[in-house]
Amino acid sequence: MSDLYISWSDYHRTIEDLAVKIDESQWKFDRIVCLARGGLRVGDILSRIFDKPLAILAASSYGGAEGKVRRAIEFAPNLTMVGDNLGSRILLVDDLVDSGISLDRGILWLQNRYGEDIQEIRTAVLWYKACSVAKPDYYVDYLADNPWIHQPFEMYEKMSAADFAAKVKN
Repeated sequence: MSDLYISWSDYHRTIEDLAVKIDESQWKFDRIVCLARGGLRVGDILSRIFDKPLAILAASSYGGAEGKVRRAIEFAPNLTMVGDNLGSRILLVDDLVDSGISLDRGILWLQNRYGEDIQEIRTAVLWYKACSVAKPDYYVDYLADNPWIHQPFEMYEKMSAADFAAKVKN
């Protein structure tokens, strides 16, 4: 397994490429639900591009040393959104699909809580790894060699506010 390093410009371009793929499908959706943390930036930008409301489902499945240890997926008890109506066509977004568990369980979570309202859920990610058990409806890059993806915002995981304060004082 190799490593893939993503710059900020590559990250934003990939989100824009994902928006084009979704738009070209001509599928109309009511709301974007993002799996946070990884899908939060993706969901925010797509929400702005498509002018659709955003809902956030907090999920966590990685921890440990450098955030590379996969553990059982956990979801927040509630969806964060404005309004009472989720909508009938939902675009569920995340940054990547690795094992596929987060995406599959996210769909189940939505169906269990909002199933009477939902007619269709489609999924969108930036990177689709070959090792995934779930295939997203929309993705930009298929990664046959399953690399570990280093995203540009990960640098903040190794920094503190004190680190920034020290930079300002120097």
